[in-house]
Amino acid sequence: MLADRVGKLKAGNGLEEGVTIGPLIDQGALAKMDEHVTDAVGKGATLVCGGQRLTGQAYDAGTFFAPTVLTGVTPGMLIYREETFGPIAPVVLFDDEDQVITMANDTGYGLAAYLYTTDISRAIRVSEALRFAIVGINDINPTSAAAPFGGMKQSGLGREGGQEGITEYLETKLVGISVEPAAS
Repeated sequence: MLADRVGKLKAGNGLEEGVTIGPLIDQGALAKMDEHVTDAVGKGATLVCGGQRLTGQAYDAGTFFAPTVLTGVTPGMLIYREETFGPIAPVVLFDDEDQVITMANDTGYGLAAYLYTTDISRAIRVSEALRFAIVGINDINPTSAAAPFGGMKQSGLGREGGQEGITEYLETKLVGISVEPAAS
């Protein structure tokens, strides 16, 4: 189902009708996508769909990478260990909830994590156990302009957006004044 849905994503200019995936930020990001896919496949992952830079008239002027699904991803692969920031879904199998929480938290990064479940108790339990600043439950985009945005661990300090974000731009000052009573 994941491969089918990813295969229907359309990369291109975000101002065009039907486009769901835009370009990567720069050539370095494009090289990182290629490195992550090449490393994973070279270490035993299966490339289910995508896996390459998109080329052709609509793509040559930009940094477009095909929406990609990799299965059989393991801890020894770059895509398991690094923040990818691109349209690659690495699929990692697990046996139970405790194991997947341990696997997810086994990273120096902590920007966002996502889980999909119909069990609300599990959703709350797992989201509380994950050491990530943003957790999407059945939601690919849990953020908004009114909510604080930022990471934990090596994914950044502080927040932007929301009430918490404004404090990042403030210089707080304390002034104390002691007033002597006027002499009579």
